[in-house]
Amino acid sequence: MSSASSGQRRWRADLRRSVHLLREFRFEQPDPARFYTALARDSAAQVAQYVDLRGARLVDVGGGPGYFRDEFVRAGADYFSVDVDAHDVTEARGHRVVGSGMQLPFRTGSFDLAYSSNVLEHVSDPWQMAEEMLRVVQPGGVVFISYTVWFGPWGGHETAPWHLVSGAFARRRYRRTHGREPKNRFGESLFAVTVADGLRWSGSQQHGEVLDITARYNPRWAHVLLRIPILREVTTWNLVIVLRRR
Repeated sequence: MSSASSGQRRWRADLRRSVHLLREFRFEQPDPARFYTALARDSAAQVAQYVDLRGARLVDVGGGPGYFRDEFVRAGADYFSVDVDAHDVTEARGHRVVGSGMQLPFRTGSFDLAYSSNVLEHVSDPWQMAEEMLRVVQPGGVVFISYTVWFGPWGGHETAPWHLVSGAFARRRYRRTHGREPKNRFGESLFAVTVADGLRWSGSQQHGEVLDITARYNPRWAHVLLRIPILREVTTWNLVIVLRRR
C-alpha cells in the first residue's frame, strides 16, 4: 500500500492537537463516547500518514465497541477486528472475530495493515501479540502499535498514580478505597510495559522495518525525550511503534 495521499485528512503532531486530546481525556470516564470518538478520529488521520487507508484490508487487534471501526471505515478501509469477546455491538460495518491477540486467527500475510490501540499493556505476553500482528500483514504491509507506558501518568489506569509505587500496591489501595477490584487488575489484565521494552523489541526485528517510534500524544518537537533513558519513561504517556513488513 502506498502512503497517504494529499486528499486525506491533514494531521499534525503539534501542541494544539496535544492540548485538544488532553482536554478530551477528561471525559474518558464520564463520557467515553466523546473521548474515544475524538481519539479514533485522530488515530485514523495519524495512521493515514503511513498507509493509504482507501481500500486497505485492516485488522484492529482489540477493536472494542466500534469507535475506531467507524473512523477507519469512513476513511475507506475494509475493517476487521479481533476481540476476546463479541461485545454487545451490532456490526453494521466491518467484521468482528472472537479470538486472542497472541494467536490471531488469520493466515500469514492476510492484511495490508495491523492496528492496535491501548491493548498491548493488557495481555500477558505483549510482544507475542506484536509478533502476531507482524505475521498477519503482507510484505510491504504496515503494523501500527500504540500502548500505554507503565511509568507514564496513566500507566496504572484507574489506579494511577499509585502504580508508581508498585502495581500490586496500587491494586490493593484501589480495592480498599472503592470496595471492589479495579477494572484493570495488575498482574491479570494490566501489565507493566515500558518504553525500553518497545525499543528493544522493535530494534530486534528481522522481518519488519521500523518506520517510526513516537510519543503518541506529545507534540513532535518533544519527541527528542525518547532518546533519554528514565526521562522518556515518565514523559511518555503512550508509545507508538510503526513497522513495515519486509
